[in-house]
Amino acid sequence: MRLLVIDTALGACTAAVFEDDRPLSVRFEPMAKGHQERLGGLVRDVMTEAGGGFDRLDRIGVTVGPGSFTGLRVGLAFAQGLGAALGRPVVGVSTLDALADPLATAGVPVAALIDARRGQVYAKFFSDGRALGPEEALPLEAAADRIAALETKVQAVGSGAGLLSEAYPELSLASADPVVAPAPTALARLTRSVDPAAHPPRPLYLRAPDAAPPTRLPGQPRQTAP
Repeated sequence: MRLLVIDTALGACTAAVFEDDRPLSVRFEPMAKGHQERLGGLVRDVMTEAGGGFDRLDRIGVTVGPGSFTGLRVGLAFAQGLGAALGRPVVGVSTLDALADPLATAGVPVAALIDARRGQVYAKFFSDGRALGPEEALPLEAAADRIAALETKVQAVGSGAGLLSEAYPELSLASADPVVAPAPTALARLTRSVDPAAHPPRPLYLRAPDAAPPTRLPGQPRQTAP
């Protein structure tokens, strides 16, 4: 199965082509913003290097969040447009699942954590490769309590891992890897292994956006207190 995987949800812009689990071409550029300007060029480069053209693709995978509101829209719009043009299925991949995937067989519980700002993390917990629950937006204290409740050393991964270990140094962590984005190999494995019908490319938002709507429309008079 030939796959194109795309990730713009977090701190990198990723495009990669895989033949089953074999990488044919990979581009991974750390960046906090600017995904929209880079994604098209990266996809062009990996498709050229992999050879065979877009018609050879069997499936497209794209991260659906949690992550940056702007970044998610960039990747999802690109993947959905390409999938519609090619008539190929587009698979939605959880960023937390992809962060945890390389550690799933290590035999130690995993906490995938993304810095959500405002004293929160996006979190998902795993044991023996199985999720212990859905993705959640948690205050740092609540995330630390969840890890402590596992009563064993936990591997923390993601941009929230260092944040949590710094705030709660007493936590029993086997490791804390502040990786900025999922590995392309993890994205490819999840894209290949799941049912596209059960994992649609829909954004996964765990809280409302920080931006607030205006209190009045342009041209409307300001309201004064009585």
